[in-house]
Amino acid sequence: MAKRGGFPGGMPGNMNNLMKQAQRMQRQMEENQKELETKEFTAKAGGGAVEVTVTGKKEVTKVKLSEEVVDPEDIEMLEDLVMAAANEALRMAEEAGAEVMSKMTGGLGLGGGLPF
Repeated sequence: MAKRGGFPGGMPGNMNNLMKQAQRMQRQMEENQKELETKEFTAKAGGGAVEVTVTGKKEVTKVKLSEEVVDPEDIEMLEDLVMAAANEALRMAEEAGAEVMSKMTGGLGLGGGLPF
């Protein structure tokens, strides 16, 4: 007759191994996150007239404008170009973060729901 509430065959040892693996994975994820936060992502809009750089923390660190794009008569276009470049740089940072997470989880789908 099986024991109630127990795991026959040495399961506690396997549980310790799982805990060690989880802790190792957590350390690796923290290291990867720190590394990602130091990276910069730059995107351009308007044929390179506007350039925006963001960090992996999703903070804008640089906005570069070409002289020819600064038209006092068309501020709206400049605003749109800055927004487009910023959004693209942020998308690049987000994509890099998702790629790191995917590598860490081995495609288990832990970030966005379970695969079953």
